Amino acid sequence: MREACTAPHATSHALRHWRLPMDRRSFLAAAGSLAAGGLSSATSRTPSAAVTSADSNLPGKTGLRLSITWGMLGRMPVAEALALLARQGYDAYEMFDWRDPKVLETFVAERQKYPLVCECLVGNKGVTAPGCGLVNPREREEFLHQTSLAIDAAKKVDCPQLVTLTGNELGGMPRSEQMSNAVAALRAAAPLLKKNGITAVVEILNTYVNHAGYFLYSVRDGAELIDRVGSPNVKLLFDIYHVQIMEGNLIENIRSNLDRIGHFHIGDVPGRHEPGTGEINYRNVFKAIYELGDRFKGAAALEYGPLAPLERNLAEMREMSNFA
Repeated sequence: MREACTAPHATSHALRHWRLPMDRRSFLAAAGSLAAGGLSSATSRTPSAAVTSADSNLPGKTGLRLSITWGMLGRMPVAEALALLARQGYDAYEMFDWRDPKVLETFVAERQKYPLVCECLVGNKGVTAPGCGLVNPREREEFLHQTSLAIDAAKKVDCPQLVTLTGNELGGMPRSEQMSNAVAALRAAAPLLKKNGITAVVEILNTYVNHAGYFLYSVRDGAELIDRVGSPNVKLLFDIYHVQIMEGNLIENIRSNLDRIGHFHIGDVPGRHEPGTGEINYRNVFKAIYELGDRFKGAAALEYGPLAPLERNLAEMREMSNFA
């Protein structure tokens, strides 16, 4: 999950250099409250313009499937936000607060009006996964319970993936034992995931800047986890921002692990703003993913605090990830 989200538009060079990345817990809280903030108008309004297949595709272009984390859309009503994404050629959205019944009801009502997919929901309550993490065997029952609740919500919006967090390391327990506990927890969840046609995507996070103490912080450990679980319904969420901070080597890490990866998250380094504001050559990263073809059929989701106005940024990201 992510760090940045509802950043005000920066208008000066100074702001671009002094903004700090949001803590992901703040991002998740914002995503839930902001979605709820637009409910009353979202359920009653109709789209300002009919969305057609022409609206949701850019002529003559093919590219990555793009999603967006809901917190980036600010206080925009649900119907208005979905219409905007469709017009901009996006494929999906994700991570709204399904635990709020009113928010979930709104998405159930609005989603079929637009050519968009709900790509991911958060399965186990945020970054530290309080009381429902993977590394503590005492939390396994609650992890499975939260996963079951998330599956029920996902089925209501035809969502195929659940973002899953390992939680933080346990002091006094060897990492090897914690890894085995995480493997056991995911193996226990795998039959339920398979039965419902849903994939858990376990996220790698950085521990240098944003999430000190988080258990799964390397691609190598992520690969081990997925291989040991041995289920097609358990894959990695490869957050490009986090992996760049921890180890870089992005394109080779993606190529070597693509069969283990179910989803990508996007944000530049430093600051978790839009691609082009930092050190990552996102055009090359996108091209590397695109050129792998049918080996990856998932999506890459925007998750950052944009410095540019939202609509302009959406258009720029769609163009950056398109290939003629």
